[in-house]
Amino acid sequence: MTTRRNFIRQASLLGAGLAVHPFAVKSGLHEVGANDKIRVGLIGCNGMGFADLKVFLDNPEVECVSLADVDEGVLNDKAGQVEKIAGKKPKYLYGDWRKLIDRKDIDLVIVGTPDHWHCLQLVAACETGKDVYCEKPLGNSIEECNIMVRAAEKYNRVVQVGQWQRSDPHWQEAVAFIRSGQLGKIRTVRVFTYLAWCPAIPVKPDAPVPPGVDYDMWLGPAPKRPFNPNRFHFNFRWFWDYAGGLMTDWGVHLLDYVLFGMDVTAAKSVMAAGGKFGYPDSACETPDLLQTIYTFDGFTVLWDHATGIHDGFYGREHGLGFVGENGTLVIDRGGWEVIPETANGVARMEAVPLKKAHGGGGLNLHVKNHLECIKTRNRNCNASIEIGAHIAKFSQLGNIAYRTGKKLSWDGKTFNDAEADALRCKEYRAPWTLPKL
Repeated sequence: MTTRRNFIRQASLLGAGLAVHPFAVKSGLHEVGANDKIRVGLIGCNGMGFADLKVFLDNPEVECVSLADVDEGVLNDKAGQVEKIAGKKPKYLYGDWRKLIDRKDIDLVIVGTPDHWHCLQLVAACETGKDVYCEKPLGNSIEECNIMVRAAEKYNRVVQVGQWQRSDPHWQEAVAFIRSGQLGKIRTVRVFTYLAWCPAIPVKPDAPVPPGVDYDMWLGPAPKRPFNPNRFHFNFRWFWDYAGGLMTDWGVHLLDYVLFGMDVTAAKSVMAAGGKFGYPDSACETPDLLQTIYTFDGFTVLWDHATGIHDGFYGREHGLGFVGENGTLVIDRGGWEVIPETANGVARMEAVPLKKAHGGGGLNLHVKNHLECIKTRNRNCNASIEIGAHIAKFSQLGNIAYRTGKKLSWDGKTFNDAEADALRCKEYRAPWTLPKL
């Protein structure tokens, strides 16, 4: 936990000028009741962070109290948008997220920052007695995920991870069909993400920090590097310092439903191959093509991703195919269907025509689930922190196999390889330190 001395040192080094300990409030001082207003603060106002906030604000019991972002332009723009949505601006706007965390009038923190920030901000929110909605993937390393789970447990916080497909009914219907046994023995699950809208990023020179941006705070615990526009805002996800590419960005959504549908947790082994094959001169560090094979008892899982093209399996750009002896269930965000296997021209089961996704949207239902859990103090959200941590770690296994080039075994704590074990945790840049819980 951050001590007062450490915090003052951080504030001095980062130029924050804060005079009080930001983590002074302890959990249990205030719990949201069934009829209480839920006061929200958002950290990281671009992209999905603000998309999440807008859905929260669709619920009348929610009030946005504060926004925090390192980009002053983004901060002011989103404050104006909140005013249009809710009729009034948030009372408090901060460039330093710790000031938002320090507020006693916030019940729920939405963490919408790049992946490398999630651990510090979620743990700090839990320490101060706040519930958390954290964007996926939960963490940027295996150890960060372990720490966040311990923080939520220790401070009894209600945490929902932004894997909104867990709240989308047609995904749940598909799982029920998979578990019914009608597909017969499932020998493999194909999981794929082919995204034509993610082309190459041309190499750009380093540049001056844009006006109004606290770049040192944006970097936070990540290594010190000159400002480069390729690494900022949306494109952070293609650099190892901050994220894990499509393997973690989409993997936590889709691979999660492999584990859920097959009712399994740990793979026996994992191996991966790929690289910057489509765009070798791209500024991205993460691979534009990757195949990862997870081996379980009795079946395998193939993760297959590519950027810049959209021709995935079954004529879809993303989805899963549960390949059974009698038929294959195919599912994506648009719906699910079953394609029968045939033997000598005879179908082994009846086809299930496409069952389209329900209206209303998974994210809306996901937020409603979180709000209900906050009111009832039920920590078992549809995408609880335990669920989010497990699949984030599972996706990290694929990246670690790729980066080491080895077939790895994982016992839930360590690998069978020292090089892989060294990638379980990120080294934090001073003065930031990995929380100890």
